[in-house]
Amino acid sequence: MVIDGLCDWAKGQDAAVAFFYFDFAAQKEQSPIRVLSSLLKQIVGGLEEIPPNIARAFRRQEKVFGAWKLGLGKIAEMLQDILSSRPTFICIDALDECLPEYREKLLDSLKRILGKSPNTRIFLTGSLHVRGEVEEHLAGKVVAVSITPTKEDIVRILRARIKDDITQDAMDVSLEEDIVEKIIKAVPEM
Repeated sequence: MVIDGLCDWAKGQDAAVAFFYFDFAAQKEQSPIRVLSSLLKQIVGGLEEIPPNIARAFRRQEKVFGAWKLGLGKIAEMLQDILSSRPTFICIDALDECLPEYREKLLDSLKRILGKSPNTRIFLTGSLHVRGEVEEHLAGKVVAVSITPTKEDIVRILRARIKDDITQDAMDVSLEEDIVEKIIKAVPEM
């Protein structure tokens, strides 16, 4: 919902929106280089033309390695250059699913990007245990908000998921109520 809302807003504002979702099942593949490369690709893809410095960097890398593989610092520098000229929102979801050794490098890179991109805003989501890391690495550049779901939120999500189940014939009202009741009882008091 956040990304959809930002994309709708950005259309009329000459602004950019890029996002990345950390998937628990692919933690080792989601390195800081891959995250920032994905963000860079999204932002460049939204431009009418590729900035000359980025095109040159990719051409140089092709000649050297046979295929592009820029370092983390270079990718962060490219993002700084592009983001310094227009409002940009970067959304990173499930930061807690990023491996700790990757998370530190990613947060340091985001701090560098924010340092030279005053019109950039970063929206991070993650479990409470990563909040301290985020506040430490992005000191002075972060506003943290804790959001705790209510039991009503959980019921609403459960019912939506049950409704989307592809085997509708296996579910009756009684079973649905039983599932919802047992899950809600298992949720600690909030």
